[in-house]
Amino acid sequence: MAVALGCEVARSRILDVRGLRLHFLESGRAGGPVLCFLHGGAAHAHWFDKVTPGLVDRFHVIALDQRGHGQSQWAEPPAYGTEDFTADLLELMDRLGWRRMAVIGHSMGGHNAMTFSAWHPERVSALVIVDSRPAIPPERLDFMHARGRRLPRAHPSQEAAIQAFRLLPRETFAEPAFLAHLARAGMMPRNGGWGWRFDPATHGARRPVDAWPLLAQITAPTLVVRGALSPVLPAEMAERLGAAIPRATLVTVPNAYHHLTLDRPVEFTAELLRFLDGAAL
Repeated sequence: MAVALGCEVARSRILDVRGLRLHFLESGRAGGPVLCFLHGGAAHAHWFDKVTPGLVDRFHVIALDQRGHGQSQWAEPPAYGTEDFTADLLELMDRLGWRRMAVIGHSMGGHNAMTFSAWHPERVSALVIVDSRPAIPPERLDFMHARGRRLPRAHPSQEAAIQAFRLLPRETFAEPAFLAHLARAGMMPRNGGWGWRFDPATHGARRPVDAWPLLAQITAPTLVVRGALSPVLPAEMAERLGAAIPRATLVTVPNAYHHLTLDRPVEFTAELLRFLDGAAL
């Protein structure tokens, strides 16, 4: 029998957090250890739809649409610094009455997760960094800012938007049907057509901190996961990242690119459960 996608068993919730409506998918065992999933840039909570079903029997799971992404509100004026994302997390935890949680972040979400864990170590029970680097190279940040200043494209139909949907980086082993699911979940009517839900200013006004000097402040048990074929987190950088965090373990998922929760969800979930068992949440 096919395993349900995470969104099919999750409850869709919206909370006002720091003046913005933040949306998240909530599932699993109320009162159990809390896991918070953070997607990458221009993505959304459904990026983990093939991972969360394997966790709901044991954990209280949320997948957050971070500010400016998915069904969460866009910040006006734009406020997309690392401090903005992490302050949202802190208030969200307080609003939900959670003293501690495990934070699992991919790409931009991994960067926000590692900085949150460094700035608020007492609130983090475990940290999982999924193919994310502590700092963005200046040339990459310049490209991101320029991309965010372009006029968003409107596709003539929902089907045309699905056909145009591409990951960044593009390389993936993800099933075409699941990519179409991500596209549908990430689009909305715009300018007489269909466009993507994320605020272009999440690129154009992105202000990431350099997290390398912060890593030694992380006290939670940490899993660093990279895709073996990923161009974003090369093996040497992953080893340096793991060495800089006091209680870190490094795992490489074979035959996976940057979007490894899409490429190899079963293998990623197995590594995540193995780590969480050892972390004794």
